[in-house]
Amino acid sequence: MEDIIVVENLHKVYKMGDVDVHALRGITLTIKKGEFISVMGPSGSGKSTFMNILGCLDKPTSGRYLLEGNDISSLDKDELANIRNKKIGFVFQNFNLLSRSTAIENVELPLIYNGISSDKRSKHAKEALFMLGLDGREKHYPTQLSGGEQQRVAIARAIINKPSIILADEPTGNLDSNTSIELMEIFKRLNKDGKTIIMITHETDIAAYAERVVMFRDGKVMKEELRSKEKLHEPVSRV
Repeated sequence: MEDIIVVENLHKVYKMGDVDVHALRGITLTIKKGEFISVMGPSGSGKSTFMNILGCLDKPTSGRYLLEGNDISSLDKDELANIRNKKIGFVFQNFNLLSRSTAIENVELPLIYNGISSDKRSKHAKEALFMLGLDGREKHYPTQLSGGEQQRVAIARAIINKPSIILADEPTGNLDSNTSIELMEIFKRLNKDGKTIIMITHETDIAAYAERVVMFRDGKVMKEELRSKEKLHEPVSRV
């Protein structure tokens, strides 16, 4: 498999008054196209900072981030926004749905930025919702949907532009165990269809769905665990 993401000696330093806070301390990691990776670690270990950089929401203080061979640090704001819209799908713990918009309107949103016509937006959004088992729920507002249904709407929105990468930040954090399992089966299916999935999680049973588990601590990669098909869903060993 070809490399889709390469980060080399990635550092991120935040200024807090006169104090430098080192969120990342020399991360080097390669992710192959079509991989399913879990990123784990305690709070403050740098997971979210790393995810924000991969999602082109932030830039490293030093080091290189290559996405499909392109050095992200050389791109301007418009180019980064274009990458976020077309190459990366985001799934968050809190769903991040617009409360005054219906399910189908939430899913259509990325297509609006691409200038897709109203008819085509509606058609593609209905297809995405149907694929995720939400046919008949298109006109429902987030408050009328369960947590699992809201997260499936969020996934439909994340994949509507057919991105090559899905970044999921604690996607099961607000869901019960049974709903979490259903959601992870969706991620497995998307991965099987060729999506590269990078997922942050605190839950070892959720991390066990990934083929590779990367452990962060104090802004560094402390350990990587490659998992064979036979080991998938078995407990993940912590640092």
